[in-house]
Amino acid sequence: MKSSSTFTRTYPRTVALDEGSIDLRIMEASDGDAILAFARDLPPDDLLFLRLDITKPEGVAEWVRNIEAGRTVTILAEDSGSIAGYASIHHNEVLWSRHVGEIRVIVGSGYRRRGLGRRLTDEVFAIARDIGLAKISAQMTPDQKGARATFERLGFRPEALLADFVMDREGKPRDLLLMTHDVAGFSDVEHVAPASSS
Repeated sequence: MKSSSTFTRTYPRTVALDEGSIDLRIMEASDGDAILAFARDLPPDDLLFLRLDITKPEGVAEWVRNIEAGRTVTILAEDSGSIAGYASIHHNEVLWSRHVGEIRVIVGSGYRRRGLGRRLTDEVFAIARDIGLAKISAQMTPDQKGARATFERLGFRPEALLADFVMDREGKPRDLLLMTHDVAGFSDVEHVAPASSS
């Protein structure tokens, strides 16, 4: 995994949204408490398809270990010091699927429908290109219609539907939808907001 200093895009930086702008930066180990606070405010369905329970300190600690080991890069979106959303790219250089990364994007309720999910996805695809990935996958349940529609607008296409593959917090099995997108075919919308004069 390349260090953040070798990414094509520089961080921290400010980018334009459909309404206003947002600050983006690379997640660090010291962000654990802020991630916990952000995750605990999310609806349960937003957390369902994540591999780690980031509402618990041990889940966030494992996330940090993955970052330190080079298996994960996470971009945080911040507004006045509070996390508004994040996007992560997860990959493993030693697996037979080492050319594939998994994207996870979550936007806080107060920041939806402003283009933040698209902006975060742009960042992840730029990083995926930088680290040599060829394909990005996304996972969700079929009833997460908003997430599916968002990824379809970005050009992701369904690859597989796995019956009863995940279990929700109440122990009910649910299907898992796998969607993918070729990294080379992704067109981003690079809009950097003017630098603040303050």
